[in-house]
Amino acid sequence: MSSTYLRYEIVRTFRNRRFLLFSLAFPLILFLSIAGAHRNATLGGVSFPLYYMTGMAAWGTMVAMISSGARIAAERQIGWTRQMRITPLSVRSYFGAKVVSGYLLALVTMIALFLAGSALGVRLSAGEWLTMTALLLVGLVPFAVLGILLGHLLTVDSLGPALGGATALFALLGGAWGPIATGGVFLKIVKCIPSYWLVQAGKSALGSSGWPPLEAWIVIAAWTVALGRIAAFVYERDTGRV
Repeated sequence: MSSTYLRYEIVRTFRNRRFLLFSLAFPLILFLSIAGAHRNATLGGVSFPLYYMTGMAAWGTMVAMISSGARIAAERQIGWTRQMRITPLSVRSYFGAKVVSGYLLALVTMIALFLAGSALGVRLSAGEWLTMTALLLVGLVPFAVLGILLGHLLTVDSLGPALGGATALFALLGGAWGPIATGGVFLKIVKCIPSYWLVQAGKSALGSSGWPPLEAWIVIAAWTVALGRIAAFVYERDTGRV
């Protein structure tokens, strides 16, 4: 990966105030206002600040990862993705920089929320913090691919509403703002969505044996492979245009 291009991409990512607002400020403000008012409550046997912290982390980090699509769409608009094929920068380095910068923004979001959670009484061991963080990062893989896909499908003007709607829908169905399915067929459907396991990673990893279940790995892998193949096809079609 070109270190120069990677540094450029990281600086560019953190200068984007709009995505900093949606991936960091909004989840942090919601967490402090809602969890702060219910700091002594519990939900499903888990303290409410801990439950809501992981939910906001899932939402905020999803926005951080999918935001790479906005940068790709902007570069498509000026023809950079096609020109890239005649530059020394490899396709792997180009997309790798997008994913790495998205993960760095996601980590900043997590750290901010974890500090806020600690201020509201969330107490975990070092191992629990690390396990939760690692599983959240793994759960973000399909959303990194989704950002690349959307960046090659949508224009700059249409991408903003699409990203906002997609992340809100994933967060809602995944239970980031509270469980919407507790049983029956609907729960089985929701479990097929990667955002469900992203949210569950924060809650169920804390001292639960056998986590993550095989079902979580299958869902995350299936979405990653499926989205990856579609993204590769769309990229080849897009950059192959005259």
